[in-house]
Amino acid sequence: MKALIVDDEKHVREGLILLAQWGIHGIHTILEAEDGEDAIELIKEHRPEIIFTDMRMPRRDGISLLKWLHSAEINSKTIVVSGHDDFEYMRNALYYKSFDYILKPIEPEVLNETLGKAVREWKVQALSRKTQVEENQVLNEVKPLYWDRFFSKLCQSQEVSAAEDYKIRKEFGLSIANKQKKIALIPIQQLVKTAFLGDRELAFFTVSNIANEIVRKTNEGVCFRNLDNEEELVIIIWNEQNGTLIFNDIVRAIYQYSKVHPLLAAGKATVDLKKAYDTAHRVLQNHDLASSKKMATLEEMTSSPLLHLLDHSNELKWALRSGSMEQVDAQLKTLFTSLEKEHTFSLQQISAWETQFNLLRNNWLKEYEIDSEGPFYNGRDYWSEDGSFAPEKFKREKAGEFKELVELLSQAKYQTEKNSMQQIEEYLLQHYQEDITLQEIADRFYLSREYISRKFKQDYKATITDYLTSIRMDRAKKLLENPHLKIYEVAYGVGYQNEKYFSKVFKKQEGVTPNEFRQSLSGKI
Repeated sequence: MKALIVDDEKHVREGLILLAQWGIHGIHTILEAEDGEDAIELIKEHRPEIIFTDMRMPRRDGISLLKWLHSAEINSKTIVVSGHDDFEYMRNALYYKSFDYILKPIEPEVLNETLGKAVREWKVQALSRKTQVEENQVLNEVKPLYWDRFFSKLCQSQEVSAAEDYKIRKEFGLSIANKQKKIALIPIQQLVKTAFLGDRELAFFTVSNIANEIVRKTNEGVCFRNLDNEEELVIIIWNEQNGTLIFNDIVRAIYQYSKVHPLLAAGKATVDLKKAYDTAHRVLQNHDLASSKKMATLEEMTSSPLLHLLDHSNELKWALRSGSMEQVDAQLKTLFTSLEKEHTFSLQQISAWETQFNLLRNNWLKEYEIDSEGPFYNGRDYWSEDGSFAPEKFKREKAGEFKELVELLSQAKYQTEKNSMQQIEEYLLQHYQEDITLQEIADRFYLSREYISRKFKQDYKATITDYLTSIRMDRAKKLLENPHLKIYEVAYGVGYQNEKYFSKVFKKQEGVTPNEFRQSLSGKI
């Protein structure tokens, strides 16, 4: 197959050549033209199957080239590449049957996805030549993409500009600039998993069509895919008085089709589209998913503090280091109980958990010198067959992530015997002034007393007690160098509450009493 790139900017042509995966799509000849005039000559000579063209070019521009391709009945698939999100260009691209419309700067993923679709469609066309059917399909695909982009951008604007309102008036037959508008959001994730077997594109296509059939029937709004958030559909109602009725109709229609209860979050009615969207988003993020209500409103919204895994990172780390899933389960049980009693199963809470777990997991894996790139188990199946949130499934999924982490750490053998003993030694050095017991150490490091006694003596050639005594005596000798400190003050400073017992231990360890040691220092001076 052959491809032609038409653009008056050399670096754009070179960029397309570098970014596109030509070989994968069976394209082995790539032609270049600086404008539409040169392109026509190359097209006549080589008949390329795929054509990328800019819109603004000298001599003959992209619109003129599209007109010629249309009149000449060239069967190539034409993809418009433009730096201008302009409705007039889009309209001409649609009218002259271009396959798709890509905005600069070009994203490799979008480019190659579009190229792949164009190649596949050209092959189908070459076999069937059902030209009219394919042209209608292209029109139906490209136009919704334009309006998805248009309304997604509009939701981030406080005002509808005159130019934007003109486009809406031309398409929908009314002005919405000064109307009270209400926005509702439908998260698509649970629908994708439960009703569409993981097919995200089919879910977006089907649900948006259901919603648009309802709102467009009486021209009261529009439903579109939010290109700024891949997890949601947006419904704008410009007849806000009927908003609640329309939203209920949409929820019922989706359930009738899929047997899944969708969640719909409705915001505040306002002229300001950004405010309308932001309030709907806040309702969606704070809604209690465990609630039986499937339509969330601003009036019923409640908020509760988030549970942060980061606040419990130390307890979780020690449980993980123990290598015991029972210890991890005990920590998770505490967290889940707190979550149910003091917090809310909201999308915001779930997102916070997932984000902080990924952060902690990456940090722990880095400590353990394990590749943090994965792949890892990411438990996201929180939904029942009817689309309702299932807290017990959430708990199982989160426990599954921790179980994998325990297994990873065990396999990597980071929690080795040597590292355990090094941690205990560090603890002794930091806490020698305290009354440390072997049982306390065993509880802290999730190890048995017998194991600690045996392994510590094996590594350090001394018992825990002897090693602790050695640390205390070394520190005591340093303190005895200060002639202003009383012996009982030195004893207390290294963890002994009884001066006589301290002196007895010191003499046994050093061969002299503390006073004799201090006098020997004076003699040296």
